[in-house]
Amino acid sequence: MNTAQLLVKCLENEGVKYIFGIPGEEVLDIMQALRDSSIKFILVRHEQGAAFMADVYGRLTGKAGVCLSTLGPGATNLITGLADANCDGVPLVAITGQVPTDRLHITAHQFLDLNRLFSPITKRTKEILSPETVQEVVRLAFKYAEGDMPGATHITLPVDVARMPVAEGDVPLKHSFLELDERAEWGAIDRAAELIRQGKKTVVLAGNGVVRNHAGAALARLADNAHLPVINTMMAKGVIRCDDPYSCSTVGLPFRDFGNLILSEADTIVAVGYDLVELDPSSWNKDCRTHIVHVATLPADVNKYYQADVQVVGSLSQSLDGIASLLSDYVSDSSWALEIRKMAQENDEEDKKDASFPAKPQRIIADIRSVMSDDDILVSDVGANKVWVAREFPCYLPNTCLISNGFASMGFCLPGAIAAKLVYPERHVVGVTGDGGFLMNCQELETAVRLGLSIVIVILHDDSYGLIKWKEMDHYGSSCFVDYGDPDFVAFAESFGAKGYRIARTEELVPVLKEAFSQSVPSVIDCPVDYRENLRLEARMKEICASRKKG
Repeated sequence: MNTAQLLVKCLENEGVKYIFGIPGEEVLDIMQALRDSSIKFILVRHEQGAAFMADVYGRLTGKAGVCLSTLGPGATNLITGLADANCDGVPLVAITGQVPTDRLHITAHQFLDLNRLFSPITKRTKEILSPETVQEVVRLAFKYAEGDMPGATHITLPVDVARMPVAEGDVPLKHSFLELDERAEWGAIDRAAELIRQGKKTVVLAGNGVVRNHAGAALARLADNAHLPVINTMMAKGVIRCDDPYSCSTVGLPFRDFGNLILSEADTIVAVGYDLVELDPSSWNKDCRTHIVHVATLPADVNKYYQADVQVVGSLSQSLDGIASLLSDYVSDSSWALEIRKMAQENDEEDKKDASFPAKPQRIIADIRSVMSDDDILVSDVGANKVWVAREFPCYLPNTCLISNGFASMGFCLPGAIAAKLVYPERHVVGVTGDGGFLMNCQELETAVRLGLSIVIVILHDDSYGLIKWKEMDHYGSSCFVDYGDPDFVAFAESFGAKGYRIARTEELVPVLKEAFSQSVPSVIDCPVDYRENLRLEARMKEICASRKKG
């Protein structure tokens, strides 16, 4: 057995089911080892797509997604996807080839110092320089990727080391699971409950850590028993059901919205599993007057706008249940927040029914939701479409609306939808993207067709980088350098063997979606969108916020 074969054995030992990537000369030994492996290699059309697929696999399973590339340009193409996973707290392991060890010290064809390159965007990057170290390097990569704060790790394997024989009897390392008492200190739980009691307007801000730690049920118990309003970040949609009486809004939008309004009026914020990268605390605590209860598995980051009065560090579910037990006789006055929630619910009701064309984004998102089950999955790209998905798409379960928001990478949607369908083939998976985001990784449509994955991609078509145009119009009253021409998306989809649809009337979207979901191949729906709603919404929110402040 050579090093490459032992590497694959180690990956099997870690429970790896898929490796997403593109072969190259320097990883041919790994590819040969995979031919006899239980791991399925998913050939993609661009390494960035491979990294995004591994990213979404990690989000949905909690196990590290794995992507692979050759050295040089193959490795550099992984960078955006790895940075996205690392920033968003997603477990991912990347494997790259490398030149032989006798060329690591000189200028060589396609050579880059990959450890230095990947170091800023991963939790750990290591080179396998001898067969004796492969088991340790792989085990450590997965340990760090799947740790308390998940992220990306990187392994590079020089081509000559890949071919070296390993010692007879070398096998993957055992997994040792140490059961630790991860409960938070009871004194911290007691102080947290007391601070909540003292607050006149207390709000829960739920972040992605609630999803990662499967603490949604405990969060709902605390909210419902103590009548605490809950705001969630984009990456925490679904941690509390949208129809829960205390589920109030999603925050993270590029302007003040109803969720921001609730946070700005709160005097106490219970931040549960909240990662600062999801939402800058300066957006809701600019004057640093808000009392903060930090409930997480790790201590709070240092930030002048996020200075916790109490830190409850430990198992999220146990911490939340502990706080709830001390608040069994307490009922928060949440009427002020629920009043804002009602205002939010009423705000877009007419727009969701509006049949004007091009379609309003509110109507598009409402129509998509109407044909999906609670556990179906929506994968959002980044752009103006992300704002509308975050704001308008109701979620009933965690990990049913996937949004790249810590790093916010365009091109995330199509590869992400492919990975989601591989993980949950029995569920409907829909990707919502702009025309700009779609074209950044549109080549992966061939991957979806080849794999026979019946995903549905809805393109909100406006012939521009809509989010940047929105910001330009808001700041300067005009836009520049954001408009472009698009291909015929229907012909494009059909050229790959997918189904293509074009919406000509707003009323067509629901029947087209139903037909697309019945297909055995991927479908692409070209849906013109009226993004004049962007500025209208912002103007409306400014009026509401100003009126609320005066009141």
